[in-house]
Amino acid sequence: MNATRSLSPSQVRFFQEEGYVIVPDVFDPADLEPVRQEMHAEINRKAHELHAAGKLAQLHAEAGYDRQLALIYRDSKEAGDAIVRHLMGKRGGGFHSPEMFALITHPRMLAAVGLLLGSEEIVASAYRIRPKLPNFGRGVVPWHQDSGYLSEHCDENLIITCWVPFVDATKENGCMEILPRTHRGPVVQHHTGGNADFLVIKDEDLPADPRQAIIAACPRGGVVFMTNRTPHCSTPNISDHIRWSVDLRFKAADVPNNVGIEPKSLDAEGHADEAFYEEVNVACYPPDADFLVQSRAHPEKVINYREYVRLRDVFDRTQPSFAEVRAWPPLKAGN
Repeated sequence: MNATRSLSPSQVRFFQEEGYVIVPDVFDPADLEPVRQEMHAEINRKAHELHAAGKLAQLHAEAGYDRQLALIYRDSKEAGDAIVRHLMGKRGGGFHSPEMFALITHPRMLAAVGLLLGSEEIVASAYRIRPKLPNFGRGVVPWHQDSGYLSEHCDENLIITCWVPFVDATKENGCMEILPRTHRGPVVQHHTGGNADFLVIKDEDLPADPRQAIIAACPRGGVVFMTNRTPHCSTPNISDHIRWSVDLRFKAADVPNNVGIEPKSLDAEGHADEAFYEEVNVACYPPDADFLVQSRAHPEKVINYREYVRLRDVFDRTQPSFAEVRAWPPLKAGN
């Protein structure tokens, strides 16, 4: 696969018709190794800090990237949560190393996304690191559409989720399930209060029978591309290792975004001025920074790594003036 054309016309058509496409070879698995190694190093840095503070008895460094965090959780849920929060930050991108930035802006990734969007002007937004631990209920994500988390005025826009596993994603270790051919309909009713406080679509509100779902197994080096209206869920990890992954989001530059806009001031507690949220209300998800990552028309505006880190830090320290982008009803008891 060359660096400038990473999808075939048939793969693009499949995405348009099915609402997703699994591409097994976007990257060489070696392309992901720098991210894996740096993330493992960051886990060890935080683990040493917790150990020095008397909050963690054993580092378990010998267990390696695919198992260490699970053993830390076994010993101390508090220490495990502290490491995950350190990686995630408040907005999901606390781990923003050069290696992660290189993944987001990888030529093959942007080539694939550009073909699916039909645009060379590409904006990247929030990303979420997903460590799904073995037999850990909080890692199970209920049925939802990504648009359920976004502003209603973006429902008709195409925002692509690129789900990148750092290990082979299988049914055993909790890969996603996807409802195909359901992405052309509306954003359906969601509820708050799903497992681990995720949004959830009740089975009766799903646009298709959940028994029609496909198992989205994907090898390391592959990517699962989905639209923002494609219903999907994440199943339990019953393996003996962590299912590490990251999901990236991209959209065309003419989709509502907050590129070039940032909080003008932060008070002592990290709250942004109210005018900021009025100004960025056009964005699909105002609490997250948007970045121009590819542009033939305006290459001078494409983000570099230093500015990317600065903006991630600013938005991570900003407290939104709203709890949810849209107000979904809570699940009732017994549902």
